[in-house]
Amino acid sequence: MAGAPSSQDRPIAPHVSIWRWHVTMASSIIHRVTGVGLYGAAIGVAIWLIAAALGPEPYALVDTILSAWYGQLAMYLVVAALAYHLANGIRHLVFDTGAGLTPADADTSAWFAILFAIAAPIGLWALLTFGG
Repeated sequence: MAGAPSSQDRPIAPHVSIWRWHVTMASSIIHRVTGVGLYGAAIGVAIWLIAAALGPEPYALVDTILSAWYGQLAMYLVVAALAYHLANGIRHLVFDTGAGLTPADADTSAWFAILFAIAAPIGLWALLTFGG
């Protein structure tokens, strides 16, 4: 194609290894990872519902898995991913209004989303365990 720039003339994006990591960069990556993880969680909920519909034996197998330490860890991670994705989604809705775009505000809101993701499953557990 005449006049098209050659691949040698195109700018090359810096590799991730030369960037200085900061919380907003991590926040973006975590948002993508939790989004993918929530697809897996949706499949897990579908399996749980199918097992419940099939009867006591299939449900007992799923219940055994979810009651084990690795099932409990998986449920913690699912609730944490859901909480993070929710908080970060609200964060981006606020960004869409033009607010919170300064680096300090963006860092603060990113930390809030991360800390909310850690605290929400613990709060849910406490509510279910000790609540009325």
